[in-house]
Amino acid sequence: MVETREREKKDYIDLSNLMANILRRPVLLLTVAAVLFSTVPASNSIPFILFHGIGDKCSGGVGNFTQLLSNLSGSPGSCLEIGNGEIDTWFMPLMHQANEACEKVKMMKELSQGYNIVAQSQGNLVARGLIEFCYDAPPVVNYVSLGGPHAGVAAIPKCSSGPFCAIAEALMKLEIYNDFVQDHIAPSGYVKIPGEMTKYLDHSKYLPKLNNERPDQRNSTFKNRFMSLHNLVLVMFQNDTTLVPKETSWFGYYTDDGFDSLLSTQQTKLYTEDWIGLKALDDVGKVKYVSVSGDHLMIAYNDVVKYVVPYLMA
Repeated sequence: MVETREREKKDYIDLSNLMANILRRPVLLLTVAAVLFSTVPASNSIPFILFHGIGDKCSGGVGNFTQLLSNLSGSPGSCLEIGNGEIDTWFMPLMHQANEACEKVKMMKELSQGYNIVAQSQGNLVARGLIEFCYDAPPVVNYVSLGGPHAGVAAIPKCSSGPFCAIAEALMKLEIYNDFVQDHIAPSGYVKIPGEMTKYLDHSKYLPKLNNERPDQRNSTFKNRFMSLHNLVLVMFQNDTTLVPKETSWFGYYTDDGFDSLLSTQQTKLYTEDWIGLKALDDVGKVKYVSVSGDHLMIAYNDVVKYVVPYLMA
């Protein structure tokens, strides 16, 4: 079921810079401050971990958002940092990031009986790598994806500012499927150019494995692990200018031939042939397709309360 929220006036939370937005919005400041400093009764809720997006880190705004979710849900939560944070989101290959997440999760005793995940943008591909690839890990119960590039992106991710960002962007423009780029620039692992599918399948080192796209390498274990989720919440931002196409947040994507036709989730081969178990989850009502207004990772406070928090309380 697709749920859409449209309002003439909204207080937005920019997940990539939470506190800056709070300071610009007095009403939201009061609301968030009340939540952050209120005492939430202890509960037996399942703990959760949060994965941030590219160019971000667990401290600052992301840490505040994690605390906000914890206080709203009454569930203990933590942001899981990979490597040194901001730099490694650009330069550590996604498979390495997923492996590090796997080892960290297995060492967190509080997660041993199961946990929930919230992930932002590129962090979703680390989260899914953890779910699909991690052997002998505690089970993931609910997974909330905020603007995740699940089916790939057809353009190099927008680079905001800074020398690391500029270096990564320059390298990716040279040749996205070059082995050096694939081994050193994280977002190259999910760039999927329509019309270049042979290059993509032969040389992309992350997304084809994650999505079980290679016919001779499909792994039923990856599929079964993903199918074990109790709930999968896919949040797409209607005005997303970072993800191309924005429908990748729901696993929708262009046809293999080019940019002329955009396939809905249910029209893709990933779904119809059920490469990762998405259709199986959908058939039993475990997938929630949520559409919210706003640009990439700009989400209204009320939408957080409605679409994110309930899946941290289960």
